[in-house]
Amino acid sequence: MADIVLCTLNARWSHASFGLRYLLANLGALQERCVLVEAEIAQRSSDTLEQILVHKPQIVGLGVYVWNALEMHQLAQLLKAVRPEIRLVLGGPEISYETAAQPIAALADHIITGEADLAFAQLCRQLLEGLTPPRLIVGGNPSLDSIQLPYDLYDDNDLANRIVYVEASRGCPFECEFCLSSLDAPVRSFDTSAFLKAMEKLWERGLRRFKFVDRTFNLDIKAAVAILDFFRKRQNPQMFLHFEMIPDRLPPQLEHMLEHFAPGTIQLELGVQTFHPQAAQLIHRRQNAEQLQENLRRLATLPAVHVHADLIAGLPAEDEQSFGQGFDRLWALGVQEIQLGILKRLRGAPISRHTQAWQMVYSPLPPYELMQNKLIDFAGMQRLKRLARYWDLLGNSGHFSLTLPLLFAGRSPYGTMREFTGWMESRHHRSHGIALQWLFEMVYEFYAAAGRIDLPAIQSALAADWRNGGRRAHPTLGDAAGAPALTHARSALPPRQRRRLRDANTDQPPSPLS
Repeated sequence: MADIVLCTLNARWSHASFGLRYLLANLGALQERCVLVEAEIAQRSSDTLEQILVHKPQIVGLGVYVWNALEMHQLAQLLKAVRPEIRLVLGGPEISYETAAQPIAALADHIITGEADLAFAQLCRQLLEGLTPPRLIVGGNPSLDSIQLPYDLYDDNDLANRIVYVEASRGCPFECEFCLSSLDAPVRSFDTSAFLKAMEKLWERGLRRFKFVDRTFNLDIKAAVAILDFFRKRQNPQMFLHFEMIPDRLPPQLEHMLEHFAPGTIQLELGVQTFHPQAAQLIHRRQNAEQLQENLRRLATLPAVHVHADLIAGLPAEDEQSFGQGFDRLWALGVQEIQLGILKRLRGAPISRHTQAWQMVYSPLPPYELMQNKLIDFAGMQRLKRLARYWDLLGNSGHFSLTLPLLFAGRSPYGTMREFTGWMESRHHRSHGIALQWLFEMVYEFYAAAGRIDLPAIQSALAADWRNGGRRAHPTLGDAAGAPALTHARSALPPRQRRRLRDANTDQPPSPLS
């Protein structure tokens, strides 16, 4: 039994809730009267409720995020239907803004907006003492010196099997209107010495993979170098570090530190978002595009670093052609991963001020993705989403590292991906549930159908990429004469889909975007 249950729904089991552990760490004497219940969004709400109620709590706190908002509403409905006397407390980024407009808010006894590390503990003490605190509580931005760090609450199973999140700072100095961090200023840093002592304890317990959630890890260069030096001195084959950095800020001392790690040790997430000057100005995205390009080019050559660069489709003033040109610029810089995202109107984000002028239409359902705007219609946005999915399969998967340079040779990479997306859609009508072997064969057929003449070269590259994955079976990449062959992967499809593929064989692929 526990008087307090803290619960959230993670996107998947491998994610360990950072926010709940902060709340638990700061409960003080109430910590022993509280338990965590972590479930997944795919789990039935009734099963999650059962996990909660078995503890017979007086207070239930739910962490509401954009990825679990719908499922959390269902859980809150069930909780209030079965145990209306339980005090339901909501917190998290999703419920912190536009609170009154959300159906889940009507179910709550109390709502904490902003950072709830200390506010939740105070609320629980008042409720358990029989007091009547206000329904809406502003958590604000408490001093980080007053917050207890949560890292001891990761158990051994978390350290061995789950993504463990850490942070050296909170907040962001920038005002990018699509991001809630634009509302979270100024940047506040944890004491570096205390933070590194906590990291030392995690290291001694066996943790080797650290995911930093700081929005701007390299804003404070002195602290960033000290943290990197801590890990440099503990080099280990299992070590993996993830940081989100400002892409146009790479002073020599930081680059020098990155040069002293083993290959593949560090992943840098760099939010490029757009190269379009007007779009960047409209959303208050301040960055030096030339310096950004130079930094990415240098980082992509460092053996230790895997560069993950983000682009956002659908920003005001940017059409698909401009977005494609931005993709091509990133590809030319040699970054290892390009994440193509669709603009979202997160609750509270200032991007909403452009809705009327740019005719922005967002989905009313989380994660509130853009459906169309003044420059890109609904069909165009759907095409962009499919292209992003195919790019994940071809580019970000790492399965086609030798093939893609040949596929893109002398052509716009984005235009080629747009052509491939249309070609696949006209024949197969799906971008999910695609077996890897079949995808290899489809890439070859696409190349051959487009009239490209160097078929032996693409066959060789595909075969080498396949072997590099250590796979046993092999794809069918054409007959002896170099013509596309029917594949056994295709023959395994249902008869109706095989007929649809057969009937589509005379279709011409759409023209690439150049």
